[in-house]
Amino acid sequence: MSAVLADAPVHTARSGGVFTLTMARAPVNALDETLVEAMEGAIDAACADDGVTVIHLRSANRVFCAGADLALMAQSIATPAGLERMLALVGRLQRLAARLEAAPAVTLAEIGGAALGGGFELALACDLRMAAHEARLGLPEAGLGLLAAAGGTQRLTRLAGPATARRLILGAETVDGATAAQLGLVQWAVPRAELAQASQALAERIAALPRMALGAAKQCIAAALDPARDGFAEEITHTRWLYQQATTRERVAAFLQPAAR
Repeated sequence: MSAVLADAPVHTARSGGVFTLTMARAPVNALDETLVEAMEGAIDAACADDGVTVIHLRSANRVFCAGADLALMAQSIATPAGLERMLALVGRLQRLAARLEAAPAVTLAEIGGAALGGGFELALACDLRMAAHEARLGLPEAGLGLLAAAGGTQRLTRLAGPATARRLILGAETVDGATAAQLGLVQWAVPRAELAQASQALAERIAALPRMALGAAKQCIAAALDPARDGFAEEITHTRWLYQQATTRERVAAFLQPAAR
């Protein structure tokens, strides 16, 4: 199942439990209201489909996503109305990233080219990130007198720790995919020629797992990062619920069957 229009800012396709969301706003997937709205709709559709286990975020262009639209940034500097429009877009980007982060499905960012500013912020909101060695990743906003306000300062700090976050954000530094893996910004880095196949294989492998178990695991991982939540209690609550599900019972029975012989 797929939805592709030649001039659409995003293309979507569903194969088994993998929902592929491809950003396709040439040339660099510059983030504007149209692209963000299209991504919101696609993510909502994937989350509402119980058959979707993995949301695979990728790009049809050589660049993954270069961040905010430059024309919109120019307008934000020129007029008060432009500033309010940019702030509204940043707020929408925060909400879009939050949707990715909270999705009941596992989210995977395939980063084949530059992921900068808002583009990297979207990738940071995903559960899993695989980058090409040749990709460039970072939050270079300080070089423009700005900051990564779509959640970048928060997620990068939680992910890599304050020392690495300060290095990258305060230094406006970008790194290649191999270095990003060394710093813990992505979980995998491979040559660009191998990226599409490797990320698809990863998506398909995870899609073979039960969505309900993955969703519960995501909730417990999130609890570990939230002092206001009792992650140990949530583990018990989710485990109780999972043991009551037919899929879990069937999988456990199949796993135990050889031992019973």
